Amino acid sequence: MISAQFKFSSAFLLAASLWAQSEAVIVRPVEIDDVLVNPGMGIQTFQRYNGDPINPGLRWSEAGPDKRIVSASTKPDYPDSSIAYFRWFWSQIEPEQGRYRWDILDLALEEARKHNQKLAIRLMPYDEGHPLPEWYRKSGARRANTDNDKEWKTWAPDADDPLYLKHWGGLILAAGARYDGHPFLDSVDISTVGYWGEGWGPYLPSWKRQKELIDVNFEAFQRTPLLVNFDEPRALAYATQKGSGWRLDCWGDMGNYWESWGRHLSHMLDVYPQQVVRAGASRVWERSPVSLETCWVPGYWREKNWDLDYILEQALRWHVTSVNIKSSAIPPDWKQKFREFEKRMGYRLVPRRFEYPRVVKAGEMMTIKSWWVNKGVAPPYGDFVLAFGIGDSVIKTSADLRTWLPGDQVFDGSLFLPPELKRGEHRMRVAVLDGRTGVPVVKLAIQGLQPDGWYDIGTIQIQ
Repeated sequence: MISAQFKFSSAFLLAASLWAQSEAVIVRPVEIDDVLVNPGMGIQTFQRYNGDPINPGLRWSEAGPDKRIVSASTKPDYPDSSIAYFRWFWSQIEPEQGRYRWDILDLALEEARKHNQKLAIRLMPYDEGHPLPEWYRKSGARRANTDNDKEWKTWAPDADDPLYLKHWGGLILAAGARYDGHPFLDSVDISTVGYWGEGWGPYLPSWKRQKELIDVNFEAFQRTPLLVNFDEPRALAYATQKGSGWRLDCWGDMGNYWESWGRHLSHMLDVYPQQVVRAGASRVWERSPVSLETCWVPGYWREKNWDLDYILEQALRWHVTSVNIKSSAIPPDWKQKFREFEKRMGYRLVPRRFEYPRVVKAGEMMTIKSWWVNKGVAPPYGDFVLAFGIGDSVIKTSADLRTWLPGDQVFDGSLFLPPELKRGEHRMRVAVLDGRTGVPVVKLAIQGLQPDGWYDIGTIQIQ
């Protein structure tokens, strides 16, 4: 037999529960299907900014510009981008020993800001068309090859020579002293030896020296994210274990052009997918970005009739955050597939449900519950803050968005309401802010975006 006291308690709890539910506001935002241009992710511009002319045909330039490029008179047929990726050779940045052309990088950072982008960079020692600075070659530094080399005729440094570590490492350290933590610097590529500083080639130094050259980059850039090139497995493993992300620069290659140990290999079929696993880099994406660069350009893939679906899906399996297609045109019949790819790469935050009290008091705590889905393939790596707005008040939360991996996420918390909140009805809003400026910067995949970057989610009554 159930006691009268139990019946009363049960009835009271049920009534209290129903009362609480009636006093709660539950909001289910309406999802949108747009491509979202968000910080630190997406298709990059290369040696160019938003609105600049794209590269003609299948060509591009490896040497970054040292002056401003004039924007196109009409908007180019190219995706909007949050990242402008530039790279310059040593001879451009230090044409004379100890005289650094920081004006080149200063201009690029300022132009990126003006074009609503951040700058990703690499400083490169040399390639076959851009030799090491003349002053270095005449400094008495040792050379690794000779003019009689049948395949690699460019003056290649012996990187085991202490002068290479001193001068090349000195450039990297000087760049870090000036730019590490710059608010408009998105990331820096680790650059060491060989063509384009990518750490591969026939004249590699000892592994001890390779590690020292990698370490210089970590010493120089302790706040700005670093990305290591993919080609040398030991370097890839070493740098990612120290905390870098990774990038590869022959994304899309499905031919058999590259000779290794007497065999011709395809990067996408024979090298890249396996090396990610063998280097222990399969889960680096959970805390550091993965960035890809096309082998040639998409138009070349189209000419070769390579399997675009495979190429894009493999990138998503790697949890790609950004890609460099060298500011080259996307073939018209591939544009829709690239648009769908843009929607999945990086992070894509979709709020599904908000629950908060209908009536609250200023100067007290308010409980809020929220359910989100990250429909991208990577977390947001930037310094972002989840915030709620009531009237003119901005209430920041403790949510660590860097931990929001793909899938369902929840933020439930108690927020303190400022005592100065005026009585009456206010709009309840949500935004993801730049941690430095406090300005909304991340677009959410829902309706309700306001001109100031906040999203309206409902109303709330302040007593």
